[in-house]
Amino acid sequence: MSSPVTVSSILPSGARRLWLSLFSVAILSGCSSLYYDTMEKFGYEKRDILVDRVEDARDSQNDAQETFRSSLERFQSVVDTPDTELKERYAEISDAYEDSQSSAEEVRDRIEKVEDVAEDLFDEWEDELDKYESASLRRSSEQQLDETRAQYGQLIRRMHAAEERMDPVLQAFQDQVLYLKHNLNAQAIGSLENELVGIRQDVDALIRNMEQSIAESEAFIRRFRNGG
Repeated sequence: MSSPVTVSSILPSGARRLWLSLFSVAILSGCSSLYYDTMEKFGYEKRDILVDRVEDARDSQNDAQETFRSSLERFQSVVDTPDTELKERYAEISDAYEDSQSSAEEVRDRIEKVEDVAEDLFDEWEDELDKYESASLRRSSEQQLDETRAQYGQLIRRMHAAEERMDPVLQAFQDQVLYLKHNLNAQAIGSLENELVGIRQDVDALIRNMEQSIAESEAFIRRFRNGG
């Protein structure tokens, strides 16, 4: 007997995730249960949705790394700017702050979406344990549930640790933008230069945490892709 045709089987990973994202916008505005029911009719289970959302969260953190690095470089470039060009540079770092803020919001949104589907998946998995007739199969499934929950717990802690590291960087960026807004002169630039040492340390710590979170995401994705 031939295998059923599903969204997973006919679309490559990138296109499948795009299709899922667009479908999510259309359906999740109504009812999550309707969304899941519809996806299951296409052969797309909660575990598949979870993997896609972890991939999206990983990608958003990758993007955020680059955005924060770039923003730091743009702040650093102001230090060597003559007074005559400060207004132009102010506009640039204001944009850098806004880019960083937007990137951080995307990361938070992706993490929230991971949590939503993970909670629904684990609730369903636990409820269905009572439907087993075979005690051995039930024990095996329960063990897999516990192992998956443990790995997911480690993953989401890493994600939140990286997420929390964004706040002090964003606050530091905002402080500098506000200060320069009203003090476009050499003295203000000197103050910025002093603050940049601490900001750079915060950005470095943020990137390290994001790299750990991304690595944890990759491990989680591999486990599911391999049928774990």
